[in-house]
Amino acid sequence: MPVENTASVPSGDEPETNIPLTPEDEAAKKKACIKKSLFALIFVAFIAYVIADSLTTKHVSGAVEDFLAWIEDNPTIGIFAFMGVYIIATVFFIPGSILTLGAGFVFANAFGLGLGVALGTLAVFVGASIGACFAFLIGRYLLRDWVSTLAKKYAIFQALDIAFEEKGLRIMTLLRLSPLIPWNAINYIAGVTSLKFYEYAIALIAILPGTVLYVFLGASAGSLADSASSGDNSTVTIIVVVVGVIFGIAAVAVTSYYAKKELNRITAERNAQLEEENIQTDAEAVKIEETPDE
Repeated sequence: MPVENTASVPSGDEPETNIPLTPEDEAAKKKACIKKSLFALIFVAFIAYVIADSLTTKHVSGAVEDFLAWIEDNPTIGIFAFMGVYIIATVFFIPGSILTLGAGFVFANAFGLGLGVALGTLAVFVGASIGACFAFLIGRYLLRDWVSTLAKKYAIFQALDIAFEEKGLRIMTLLRLSPLIPWNAINYIAGVTSLKFYEYAIALIAILPGTVLYVFLGASAGSLADSASSGDNSTVTIIVVVVGVIFGIAAVAVTSYYAKKELNRITAERNAQLEEENIQTDAEAVKIEETPDE
């Protein structure tokens, strides 16, 4: 019985089927692939430019500094603008450390130390989280081949990939707490693993400790500068800042240490399980070879 040509035009992300396509469908599929490849090429080229610029002329860093100066003059609307810029920076591999530190500095100058840290942390967390989710989806559905090549540089992801199916949320949370992999890289690499998207999104809560610390460091610099320029007695401010920085760094360091320790344990267990499975497979293969044919 002949098969009717009822196949719909694939989007490029759907699995191949054995249903024959009409010439129009083939042309549409080819056109979609060309568009996808062109967009991916432009996207990767821009990321390469940003990385090269950060090591040479630093035009991007200068633009970021100008943007932070504008936010200081327009703090209210600047919060939402900052979120948008942080989303773009996360997707395009622009280093976020200067933005995070700058958020603390400018928001503390505009709203005071306490409120400035709170607003800066909120803006960074929202912008970074949305940008990270976009990067995850781009890595999974658009740039899978390129990200797979990037993932080979980080052996821990290859060791944990299968474990993501059972302990995805736990492992991703530990990776966020432990600075084993650069922020921008982990966003894309996670997309080519077996990790579920909702687990990836929930695990973003684990970036809060580091975010608060960086924002507080930036805000502290602004508070100290204000105290010095105003001629006020800055002793209390210095004490508060120093104590806050010490406790913040200690907390993040301890958290990172235990997260890394737990990741090493999970990785060791996974490797041992793989070795056991390989040994069992080899034993079964030998047994089959030794079994005489009936």
